Amino acid sequence: MIDCLFCQIVAGDVPADVVRRSELSVAFRDINPVAPVHVLVVPKRHIANASTLEPTDAGDVADLFATGREVARDEGIAGAERGYRLVLNVGADALNSVSHLHVHLIGGRPLTWPPG
Repeated sequence: MIDCLFCQIVAGDVPADVVRRSELSVAFRDINPVAPVHVLVVPKRHIANASTLEPTDAGDVADLFATGREVARDEGIAGAERGYRLVLNVGADALNSVSHLHVHLIGGRPLTWPPG
């Protein structure tokens, strides 16, 4: 979608600090991080959000989580001694500001609940 910020990042039309690419997804650093590691993982194909997912999107979703795992390993936050959070926000009440499915990978420090 031409007016979608994340589609523009995927296409290379908007600069981003990309940390990993797979066949189906792109991972890049969040511009407003809430932790030392805050990476967004997005499907290359435009999917509006988790509420619009269909069974045919299973490959894209699996790749988001697999790419997130690889980024966590690259960033040194995976494994039994560390940890990370994967967050999906859906809709305005969840403060979702870009209508393109994305997973927030957050870590690099002990995290609290509620998130913040």
